[in-house]
Amino acid sequence: MKLAVMRHAYRGQRAQTAGTGAAIGVVLAAGTAYLGYLNPDWLAAGLAVWMLGWMLGPVFMGGGDETLRPEYFALLGLSPRKLATGLLAASFVGVAPLVSLGALAGLLVAGVRLGVVNALVAVPAMALQLGVFVLLSKIAVAFVGVALRSRAGAVAAGVVNGVILSSLGQIWVFMVAFGVTGTPAAVWWAPSAWGLRAVRGEWTFLLALAALVLVLLALWALLLGRRAGRPRVSGRGRRPITAGTAAGAVVAKELRTWSRDLVRNHQLAFALAYGVWFAASPLILGWNGMLPYAGPIFIVMAAGMASNLYGTDGTALWLTVMTPGATDVRGRQLAWVTTQGAIAIVITVVCTSITGGPWPLVLALLAALLGGAAGLVPLVSVYALVPGTDPHRRSGNPLRTSEDEGGLTGLAYLMLALVLLTGAPAGLVAYWLGWPGVVVGLATGALCYWYFGRLAARRLTSHGDELLDTMRTGRKADRKVEFAHLSKARKNVAGLGFGLGAVPLFPQGIVALLFLADGKADASWFLATYLPAPWNYAVAIGFVLLGLTMYGSALWAVRKRPEADRITA
Repeated sequence: MKLAVMRHAYRGQRAQTAGTGAAIGVVLAAGTAYLGYLNPDWLAAGLAVWMLGWMLGPVFMGGGDETLRPEYFALLGLSPRKLATGLLAASFVGVAPLVSLGALAGLLVAGVRLGVVNALVAVPAMALQLGVFVLLSKIAVAFVGVALRSRAGAVAAGVVNGVILSSLGQIWVFMVAFGVTGTPAAVWWAPSAWGLRAVRGEWTFLLALAALVLVLLALWALLLGRRAGRPRVSGRGRRPITAGTAAGAVVAKELRTWSRDLVRNHQLAFALAYGVWFAASPLILGWNGMLPYAGPIFIVMAAGMASNLYGTDGTALWLTVMTPGATDVRGRQLAWVTTQGAIAIVITVVCTSITGGPWPLVLALLAALLGGAAGLVPLVSVYALVPGTDPHRRSGNPLRTSEDEGGLTGLAYLMLALVLLTGAPAGLVAYWLGWPGVVVGLATGALCYWYFGRLAARRLTSHGDELLDTMRTGRKADRKVEFAHLSKARKNVAGLGFGLGAVPLFPQGIVALLFLADGKADASWFLATYLPAPWNYAVAIGFVLLGLTMYGSALWAVRKRPEADRITA
């Protein structure tokens, strides 16, 4: 059944996305396997990263592979244990397990170097290790799915996920704080290293892997038994939110959605935990220089979480399309600023008061990013809408709001880059001139709020029927046809621009500017930090312009053209 579904599902754009991901995965797997030849310590660390990827990746990217859902077999009368065993067997069919098996080939490489017996032990160790990876992924998603059935659970899951992901982003802090210069000793005790320890002669770890597979399978079967329940949300004690205007009705609806929708509760808690913990982590080293930026970081991450705002609501879009003169975009903007902005302001004031500044830079970024995010959230979601699942039709895994996981991930990364870009002018002016940067931040924030909202409203009015059809059918026919008729040269320009434009724009441009503004001139990953002033700023700004040019060229390449021009191309 899994093979039949995959054979019919991976076509068109989805097949191209899967092929690109598989190619990247094969390269990473080959590198991990090569670590088995270079150094066992490095291989243990590499396999630990793969295990974390299996556990955290599905949680952050839409809930993992659910080609076969447990609900499909509800009428067969299977026990949870039999259902879990069958779904586990089906889980090994796919691109991700095959790529991970290639990475686990590092065990075989390490075993061959040690002897024949070690190489033979590596074969079952690879299979058991892959089973542990897959089951840990299933259990992580199932735990979050169970947690998201209550508001407290949704918030708690968001906090935990935000802390974990921000800790990975600030891993250097913990390595410096605890004096870790090589592979930590704890890595060898993690389940990801048990197969390697068995290959190296500690045979009991092979039995431990087999026992762990059985325990994880039993735990997953238990969680599957609880999956069929519905989210428990009580409406007792609520006061109705009333409105006297069309815009007020949209705001009231959105505020109620932000308070009731467990997915949005999870996203808001995740962004808040990420921003606070990411900025507070360096306090372990006694450095509080990043603490004032907790609010701006929260805004950027919250915008990334809401990048598919209209897609998340599903086909409820027809209510807006069928309402003449609806002010849906402005109402959503105001509700977003109300919910996210209040939190961002409190965090920024508290954290900046602790450190005593820099007030001009922080306030400039806060104003610019808040207005930029409020304008970009509806704009991106209507121009690059990813078809979502209607809230009342979501599976037992509430995190899975769309079948297009790659599209959601790409949309979130695009939103992060665009929101950061809206804050760059105000941040630079505030760094160089001080308080005038706050004025620039207020002006750019207000401009982005008004202009981007206007563009989104126009798009929603002119293409509302197409967006609704995309939501209903899950197909973006117009974009595929236009791209298919591009000439080879235009396809290359579009591919390079959309695929590589983020490299000069974000890491070598915007991030480098932030490092330079913070006085970190020894950050080795960024070319601009190697140059003296003022050339360092010139190079970083040049990279920003290069990234914008690449994205602009890509948009020019895929723009709609007259029929005669398309034929001659």
